[in-house]
Amino acid sequence: MRAENQDRAYADDELGIFLVVDGLGGHAAGEKAAETAVEAVRAQMLEAGGDPRHQIRRAITAANNRIFEEASENETWRGMACVLTLAVIADDKVTVGHVGDSRLYLTWNGAIRKLTSDHSPVGEREDAGELTEAEAMAHPRRHEVFRDVGSRRREPDEEDFIEVKEFLFKPDAAILLCSDGLSDQLTAAEMLEVIERYNGDPAQVADELVEAANIAGGSDNITAIFVAGSEFLGNASPAAAEARTRNAITKAREIGVEEQPAGDARSKVARALSTRVAFLIYGFLLGVALALALVLALRWPKP
Repeated sequence: MRAENQDRAYADDELGIFLVVDGLGGHAAGEKAAETAVEAVRAQMLEAGGDPRHQIRRAITAANNRIFEEASENETWRGMACVLTLAVIADDKVTVGHVGDSRLYLTWNGAIRKLTSDHSPVGEREDAGELTEAEAMAHPRRHEVFRDVGSRRREPDEEDFIEVKEFLFKPDAAILLCSDGLSDQLTAAEMLEVIERYNGDPAQVADELVEAANIAGGSDNITAIFVAGSEFLGNASPAAAEARTRNAITKAREIGVEEQPAGDARSKVARALSTRVAFLIYGFLLGVALALALVLALRWPKP
């Protein structure tokens, strides 16, 4: 419903860098802040690596200070800022740097979970369980944030600035980064419903999420980046149904193959035990007979 777009996104599949930015301020200022953040973060992340946590902190801080400097030099951009979520995937781990009320969700095993905290009064109450998801989405102060990127100069390790988290990223999992234009219109369950239709094309999932949010109202700019693991299958997709059928047949065959030898083994054990018991009984009886014969031989009078 908005004529201007203050959201920006950046994705580098090869390096595993994914960023969603939501600009704050007037039309020109919000767009400028978002563009500046993307440029600064990208430049920093493309430099020599190191610990992803430190790299993310440096990148977001560089974006913050550059936005602040540009706003100080241009009256039109004064007061501009942004919120953002930056994810770096390396090996089997995701490191997230987050400021504001954009979000990152993890989808795995048919469930979805928000892993970032909303740095806003309403978001805090929602995370604390004081408000339901529906109540938070409809709250009049929903868009207020108490953390941002760009309103004042910052240091990388400054307290109450960048929230950094790390978690395992399994091959059969997926992550979703989004601006509040999506999370203000769709519940997590509604997002999951779209995600579960995943059939090999992550861009299609992102497009369908944006479309669903527009149908639900589309009152803000909507940005979504969906990243699927190499083994991720949407539960409602034809590929997942085929895989479940294939796995079920395979498991049934494996069980059949395993049960037959197990039965044969039990039979063999039973036969072996029966043979040993019979042998022991026979040996015992033979020993008793020999002992009796010996006793009689000793007691029998000699001719």
